[in-house]
Amino acid sequence: MTTMLEASFSKKLWHFTLNIKLEVGNEILVLSGPSGAGKTTILHCLAGLRKPFSGFIKLNNQVFFSSDDKVNIPTRYRNTGYLFQDYALFPHMTVRQNLMYGLKCKNMKPESTGTLQLLDSFGVGHLLDRYPRQLSGGEKQRVALARALAVQPQLLLLDEPFSALDKNTKEVLRQEVKRLHQQWQIPFILVTHDEEDARYLGDKLISLEGQIKEARRMVSAVT
Repeated sequence: MTTMLEASFSKKLWHFTLNIKLEVGNEILVLSGPSGAGKTTILHCLAGLRKPFSGFIKLNNQVFFSSDDKVNIPTRYRNTGYLFQDYALFPHMTVRQNLMYGLKCKNMKPESTGTLQLLDSFGVGHLLDRYPRQLSGGEKQRVALARALAVQPQLLLLDEPFSALDKNTKEVLRQEVKRLHQQWQIPFILVTHDEEDARYLGDKLISLEGQIKEARRMVSAVT
């Protein structure tokens, strides 16, 4: 079954109005561009963390947002996994508790989702009883990625997923993300500054120029 994300929306930022139009099937879409170009804002709007000014967002014909119809589905009902750039792990919870939190919110059982196997595949299965403060940057990022995937989302958003990793670990995780995408066949949207990430993972690319003096801009996917 093909999962399709369709979105066309605008969002006013302090220095310009961001306009974005995209259609993503079971593909990996890469958003690239300098800081301040609106990449993370796009992820936030798709996830429901920020509200667009106008337009629509829908996944498999389920409307997440529509300014015309006055629809704005809360984040928890969008079945979207999100890996934040700053990890967003709960500091007072162990790795195990961080992973189980999202599953409990969706009444999912860990044995049915392969959660522990995900941790093992990312090389952090031995860290279950540690707290985020006891992890390296790379370990935090791998745990956060496993947590985002554990809820079996229909859409996965990745904000600089490999930024804290050394070269060897980054290469291993790129391959793992590619394998998981081929297995799950859902849209992945990935923000990165790394050209190697974009070349290896991207089926489509949107490049945002980030020229602060622009009043408006329109970007579209390039296959």
